[in-house]
Amino acid sequence: MQEVAVYHIIAFFVGFLLDLFLGDPHWMPHPVRLAGRLISGMETALRGHGRRMFGKKAGHRTKHGENAAIGEYLRGVWLVLGVVFCTVAVAAVILLLAYRVHPYAGVTAEAVMTYQLLAAKCLKTESMKVYNHLEAHDLEGARKAVSMIVGRDTDCLDEEGVAKAAVETVAENTSDGVIAPMLYTALGGPVLGFFYKAVNTLDSMVGYQNERYLYFGRAAAKLDDLVNFLPARISAGLMILSAFIGGKDFSGKGAFCVWKRDRRKHASPNSAQTESVCAGALGVRLAGDASYFGKIVEKPYIGDERRRVEAEDIRRANRLMYLTAWSGEMVCLLFLSAVCGMC
Repeated sequence: MQEVAVYHIIAFFVGFLLDLFLGDPHWMPHPVRLAGRLISGMETALRGHGRRMFGKKAGHRTKHGENAAIGEYLRGVWLVLGVVFCTVAVAAVILLLAYRVHPYAGVTAEAVMTYQLLAAKCLKTESMKVYNHLEAHDLEGARKAVSMIVGRDTDCLDEEGVAKAAVETVAENTSDGVIAPMLYTALGGPVLGFFYKAVNTLDSMVGYQNERYLYFGRAAAKLDDLVNFLPARISAGLMILSAFIGGKDFSGKGAFCVWKRDRRKHASPNSAQTESVCAGALGVRLAGDASYFGKIVEKPYIGDERRRVEAEDIRRANRLMYLTAWSGEMVCLLFLSAVCGMC
């Protein structure tokens, strides 16, 4: 038992280092992209090509409309069950077969799978593309780059709006893309890690509150809220700690105070946790109204506008994200070492 725990610790740390140094090479098949194809294929099969949610507008309160809404919700539940089962089953089979071949093969497979679950380097790489365009005064290029990592409309954003969108994405995905999968992988290995990743990918693809996904994506969105509830708050705590030790670019006191005040200022119970910490640490104001699919969505501001958001804040947000990632890794390794010692 202790030997298995040691293998898990080694794979866990090696996977973390692989992510920091290699990121997500586009030539390498990635499980998240494969999961995305599975989600798209199952959605097509469950809903049919081009079929509307209701006979009329979404929310039409006729008996037929209510039955259609229930049907959409149940199809969404089947989507979640199917995707999660397939993802977890494939991860478990790969890991089991690798360890049966040889323990070293198992450690290698587990390390690679752990590496594929984390997204710190990828998040930095994609957000720094936005920074580089802004530094070159290429607003159109910056808008295009930021559109690849956010769900909002970016065509009308000015330089500050583009920088703010990138900072918000780094802050929010510090939890979703780094700390949350790290925690689940530490607790249950890549199998539990891929369970989390499947849920998170489902939410990112179908968890929208628009006409198409209002009911069909509800199960995915609610499950994502549930599995991220504790990780988001742990991520916020680690980010506050990182702000205290991160140097003069960050305010630990500001991070804690803004988090305490603004951590619930979001429709999601989790998204404002790390976003509020980042806003307080940088001394800027994030969030506010944004356009999605051509419609303005009103959102409260997070943080205090001690100064305007600038391109350099993207670099600062990435530094804070990396500090948080290392803090999370150290906490997880201490936890795993303690568990190993008890075996």
